[in-house]
Amino acid sequence: MTSRDDWPTPEHGLVLTHFLTVRDFAASSRFYADIFGGQVVLEGNPGIVKIANGWIIMNAGGGPTPDKPDVILTAPEPGDPVSSFLNVRVADIAAFHAEATAKGAEFLTAPLDREAEIRCYLKDPDGYLIEIGQATGMLDGILADQADPDPS
Repeated sequence: MTSRDDWPTPEHGLVLTHFLTVRDFAASSRFYADIFGGQVVLEGNPGIVKIANGWIIMNAGGGPTPDKPDVILTAPEPGDPVSSFLNVRVADIAAFHAEATAKGAEFLTAPLDREAEIRCYLKDPDGYLIEIGQATGMLDGILADQADPDPS
């Protein structure tokens, strides 16, 4: 049995959750629970996994509803452009990377030192991009290089 603290239901103010449209609730719940040490609070549609001080809410998606009349929710397809991603901050990226890799996570690269931070990326079972980062230089005022907005 879960307690009120396990659900994204604030007594005051607000809580921030992250919503994902998923194809396979069991695979996605397992991924977030295993890789991030989360707790499956609700299985099914919707599915909810509590991770640290936040929640991942998963739904099968579908067509418009009365409260979002022009919106269709779908999981990403391979090759789709990325417009947002989950950003997870860790205290020790080397330890996280080693533990997650041992649990089956497949990272795009090993952690790379970007001077402001050390970071790496992985994808979940539906292809959602997840950044794993550890603040380093930014704690001393060293900021990341800014990407050129017009690379042409």
